[in-house]
Amino acid sequence: MKNQPKLYFITGNRHKFAEVSELFAQEDLNYELRQKDLNPTEIQADTLEEVARFKLSSVKSKLDVSYFIEDAGFFVDIPLKGFPGVYSSYVFKTLGNEGILSLIKNFDDTKAHFSSVIALYYKPSEQIYLFKGRVDGKVSSKIKGNRGFGYDPIFISDIQPDKTFAELSKLEKNHISHRGIALRKLIEFLKKLN
Repeated sequence: MKNQPKLYFITGNRHKFAEVSELFAQEDLNYELRQKDLNPTEIQADTLEEVARFKLSSVKSKLDVSYFIEDAGFFVDIPLKGFPGVYSSYVFKTLGNEGILSLIKNFDDTKAHFSSVIALYYKPSEQIYLFKGRVDGKVSSKIKGNRGFGYDPIFISDIQPDKTFAELSKLEKNHISHRGIALRKLIEFLKKLN
């Protein structure tokens, strides 16, 4: 398949790339997926969409092909009013999962969600497209599981209420995760183009 066009996933996060690669491998897509770490500029903004669009445009001059980035956030809706949200990456580096858990007193009534935004720059049309995914759940009172990354060990989805994301296999997580939902939307879009 020499004539497959290349599609770059701009990320330095090997865990994200592994999840995305696994999903792409299950699909009949006429694209060769590659990882490129271009260290896109990440701004502090009010929404993931704004962050994703800015990151996408910050690397445009370095590529002459179709590419996409993904930005995600972990939102503790109750009791933390959506924190850490768009600041998830920074908060994880500074507080970690232990820090988030220390901010919560009552775990019985927590509500949380993961959101993902994939921003695609599609070279043939020179257009930008956004694909979103969301999964709702709650915060685990304990850090559990050694799979996944980031906030996975403290998030329990409504779909799989007996395990944290970090206790799921990559296949199980991709099936229900925010990133998996957004990626399937991207994949469906790419299929329509072929």
